[in-house]
This record gives sequence, C-alpha cells and structure tokens, in this order.
Amino acid sequence: MSEKGEEGAGESLVEEIMEKLHGHGSGSDSEGEKAESSSSSVKAKVWRLFGREEPVHKVFGGGKPADLFLWRNKKISVGALVGATAIWVLFELLQYHLLALVCHGLILSLTLLFIWSYASSFINKSPPRIPEVKIPEDLIVNIALALRFEINRAFSVLKDIASGHDLRKFLAVIAGLWAVSVMGSCCNFLTLFYIVFVLLHTVPVFYEKYEDKVDAFGERAAIEIKKQYAVFDEKVLSKIPRGPLKAKKH
Repeated sequence: MSEKGEEGAGESLVEEIMEKLHGHGSGSDSEGEKAESSSSSVKAKVWRLFGREEPVHKVFGGGKPADLFLWRNKKISVGALVGATAIWVLFELLQYHLLALVCHGLILSLTLLFIWSYASSFINKSPPRIPEVKIPEDLIVNIALALRFEINRAFSVLKDIASGHDLRKFLAVIAGLWAVSVMGSCCNFLTLFYIVFVLLHTVPVFYEKYEDKVDAFGERAAIEIKKQYAVFDEKVLSKIPRGPLKAKKH
C-alpha cells in the first residue's frame, strides 16, 4: 500500500508540474498574441503619404509596370530608361523626325534582308527566316478597355470636383493643372513626357527605400498645411458673402 501511495503521489506531482508548464506556455502565447496585436495596431496607425494602405508595389498595380518602375529587374529598368533617353536625344537634341526615322529604319532593314535573301542563292546558304508579325486582337481590346476605364474615371473625378462639394480638392486640382501648364509652356510634350518617365523611374524606388522618413516628413507637412488652410478659411473664405438658401417647393 505504501508503494502504491508513493507512486500516486509521484504521478500527481508530475501532473501538477505539467499543468504549470502548460499554463506558463499558454500565458506566453497569449502575451505573444497581445504583443503582435499591439504591434499590428501601431503599424496600422502609421501615417502614410496620400493615405495609402497598401505597399508601393501594390499601388503601381503589382504587375510588370510596378516591377519596371521599382527596379525589380534592373536590366529591364535600365534598358527602358536608356531607350527613353535615346529617343529624347534623337528627337529633341538632334531634331530628328518620327516619320523620317520610321522610313529610314524600314529602308535599312528591307535592304539588308533583300540583299541577304538574294545572295543566299549564290553562296549556298539558307535565306533569312523572316518572322510573321501579327498584332493579337486580345491585346488591342484590353488596351482599349483599360483606356476607356481610365478616361471614364477621369471624367467622374472631374465631375465630382466641379460639383462644388470639396473646396480643398478643387484648389489642389487647380494648382496641379496650373503647374502642368507652366511646365508645358517651358518645354514641349516630348520633353515633358521624358521628365515624367524619369521621375517614375526614380521617385517611387527612392520612396520605397526611405518611406518611413518620407512619411514622417509628409505627416508634419500635412499638419502644417491644414493649419494654414484653417487660417485661410477663417480670414478669407468665411468672409465671402453667400446668398440665403431658398427652400425648394414640392
């Protein structure tokens, strides 16, 4: 009987120790969950530029254009930037024309292919394999649908701004259009397009790298802009006389 009592006491002691260990583990798990939830809530409260809630790559669509602008594939990004620079130098600095470039390129390629095909019968070599180029219908339809969607969305935004509901958005759009008009008067469309292309290849990647510092600076700037807008609203906009609103007759 004494041996059975000792064994029962030993088993009960082991069970108590295991319960304590399990309780400590569950407590640590709950503490870990609380820490994770608190860290996630802190991350959710971080102010982001333009009120974005998604990563920069997702904001640009998350596809090949995002990979291009954010330098996910450096060879493709460098090639696109070099190609755009070559086009700008060719048309802007050297004053080359698009129609002349297309015609000269076709003349050169057709001449080389014709000489190669004609000479292959004399030198006993196979003629060049000219690939058959066809534009797929799906590509044109997708481009047209995407363009239609963006144009309709732009019209919807302009209608919302012109409706007079948001004065701050109206002033921001007017300021942006005025800045674009000033840039357009200083340079032509090709130079403006090249500047935008270079900015898209530089600003997003630097912002993704230093987004915490930029967002902190942007938060301070947004607070200061709101203060100045409140002062402007109090001293100027609130003093603009407005006629009394008449009740609609039903």
